[in-house]
Amino acid sequence: MDITGKVAVVTGGGSGIGAALARRLAQGGVRGVAVADIDLARAQAVADDINASLGDPGGGVALAIGCDVGRESDVQALVASTRARFGPIDLFFSNAGIIGRQGGIELDDALWNRMWDIHVMAHVWAARAVVPEMVARGSGGFVVTASAAGLLNIVESAPYGVTKHAAVGFAEWLRIAYGRQGVQVACLCPQAVDTEMTRAGAGSAGLNGVLPPEDVAEEAVAALQEGRFLALPHPQVAEYIQAKASAYDRWLGGMQKLYAQFKSVSGLGASG
Repeated sequence: MDITGKVAVVTGGGSGIGAALARRLAQGGVRGVAVADIDLARAQAVADDINASLGDPGGGVALAIGCDVGRESDVQALVASTRARFGPIDLFFSNAGIIGRQGGIELDDALWNRMWDIHVMAHVWAARAVVPEMVARGSGGFVVTASAAGLLNIVESAPYGVTKHAAVGFAEWLRIAYGRQGVQVACLCPQAVDTEMTRAGAGSAGLNGVLPPEDVAEEAVAALQEGRFLALPHPQVAEYIQAKASAYDRWLGGMQKLYAQFKSVSGLGASG
């Protein structure tokens, strides 16, 4: 898929992977990119930087939009604002995410529900808003930012690992349902990335290094351009998936050891 001249939306665009995606898309020649974030000031800073870098201080390419993707009404408003400014949406990068607190079954329902809304339903709401028009045109791209935790798991946070699994599952379903109707669906699954989420430490996700967000954005765009489903900025993840599938119990045993190490340094008890 060629991104040149396309209209794109990036959620979580005010920082980290989202900001890098917005900049990469602008560099790649999109006609317009909506930089969406719950923090409008951050989104505006990214949009201003993009427009300035392109010699377009008037803001013809990048548009900042405030959006809480954990609310369907906000996602609908984001799509409507983007269409009003640039026209039909060709590319949607459903990227926003949160890390929350460390722990497991003892974490309160409010956190589980917030994770579910942002990591799963936000993708559903976005797809509901843009995929039908992509199907009608016979072309479009939809990228879900999940995580290597959605393919493997993560010892630090049960709700994060569980909801990222669901994000991968939904991306797979989109690919199955619409991949032969002109919609290119990709799923971005990095390990640790140098963002605010990892500034206090990357934890188990950092075992294979912490990548700059620009590298992750490049891999996401490459997957879309090449028609690949999985975008794996850390190539070791592919090997881990194979190990998990070929010897599931052994893989679980290794994860149990990793969890025990995490508990010993975090101070979490048996319940967390």
